[in-house]
Amino acid sequence: MKLYNTLTRKKEEFVPIEEGKVRMYVCGPTVYDLIHIGNARPYVVFDTVRKYFEYKGYEVNFVQNFTDVDDKIIKRAIENGVPSTEISEKYIKEALKDAEGLNVKPSTKNPKVTEEMDEIIKMISTLVEKGYAYERNGSVFYRTRAFKDYGKLSGKNIDDLESGARIEINTEKDDPLDFVLWKPKKEGEPSWQSPWGEGRPGWHIECSVMSKKYLGDTMDIHAGGEDLIFPHHENEIAQSEAANGVTFAKYWMHNGFINIDNKKMSKSEGNFFTLRDIVQKYPYQVVRFFILSGHYRGPINFSDDLLQAAQNSLSRIKNGYKKLTQNIKNASGTMTAEENAFDILQYRRNFEKAMDDDFNTADAITALFEIIKFVNINVNENSSLEFLNALKSEIDTFCEILGIIPEDAETEGKISPEEVEKLIGERAQAKKEKNFALADSIRATLLEKGVVIEDTRAGVNWSYK
Repeated sequence: MKLYNTLTRKKEEFVPIEEGKVRMYVCGPTVYDLIHIGNARPYVVFDTVRKYFEYKGYEVNFVQNFTDVDDKIIKRAIENGVPSTEISEKYIKEALKDAEGLNVKPSTKNPKVTEEMDEIIKMISTLVEKGYAYERNGSVFYRTRAFKDYGKLSGKNIDDLESGARIEINTEKDDPLDFVLWKPKKEGEPSWQSPWGEGRPGWHIECSVMSKKYLGDTMDIHAGGEDLIFPHHENEIAQSEAANGVTFAKYWMHNGFINIDNKKMSKSEGNFFTLRDIVQKYPYQVVRFFILSGHYRGPINFSDDLLQAAQNSLSRIKNGYKKLTQNIKNASGTMTAEENAFDILQYRRNFEKAMDDDFNTADAITALFEIIKFVNINVNENSSLEFLNALKSEIDTFCEILGIIPEDAETEGKISPEEVEKLIGERAQAKKEKNFALADSIRATLLEKGVVIEDTRAGVNWSYK
């Protein structure tokens, strides 16, 4: 299995630190609002990476944090006249709901900054003792130039970096490139006692501390969006390797950006969408399928047309799966895979080849479509139950790894399956009695209720639109 390592800028064979185990950390959202479509991409991408590792037999310790103390959270709390904890706890719950909707497996641990303050203060103290950090009037700064490998992840040369838009100008710093580890208390802000007075941590130190606590000094994979490469992940490396004296992460994975109608998503452009905005029109499963339809490292363009195309493609999978399950219920044939000169495992080989090559979910989905196409063309009453179950097992495996639910589970607000079957039975009776007007009327009623039906030799297939 090969993955692209941002640190070395090339694909590398994955070799875990500890045989049979993967220690993986993914930077989570800052919880001051509902998550947006950009947040959804790392949720889906790295959940799929995790699921594939588990399919390959690895035990995965998957940690994803919540940043629950931050300027944006504090600002939102002041605007609403509530404690900042009320804002963060509300949006942590909402983020977890969205993750569940996207069929993201719960993390092994979701640490929160506010619950790790003792460890944060301890690491900052270590950096001060080692000469990598210094205190000025209640603030603690990291000496960026003291870490000789600074810039190795982003490829930036420290001598070329200048104070500017991404580097806070502060006259208390020894060097404008130094970054903050601890901030002194401001009126109305949450704070904690420390050796440097009351205050709160800077953004970068939190992930260094939480990953160390739950994954050890060195982890296998650190992941997140490509916007985090600099300065966040670069600063994490500087802090962690200076404090711990060992490599921070063996592999670095970063997903690409999501553009909206070929433009960068931003509130100023008026093209900023929360995930909840999108799922008002398209189910979570469609969003997940859309995200996996492109390679995780490349940018993907988000538009209504592309979401509709993803919905149509997902429907093809669901309809094929439904046909297969209905044939399994009615199987009476004896034709086996061998008699059909068919090698089921060819699809698994294609799927694994795609996923083993830097988690190429787009090609993995192609392998899934190939087996669905075979089902649509070749599965019939002559197929044996053994053969049909073998096909279903392969599709189930692919879908489980990709997080795709092939059955219509998202039926909230829709006609129930029992009512669909009842109407289909009434339609069959109407056709038997040659009352074709009534049969057509029932089909139209089902369509109005969001159900598409297809008459086949094996019976009636149906699916939600």
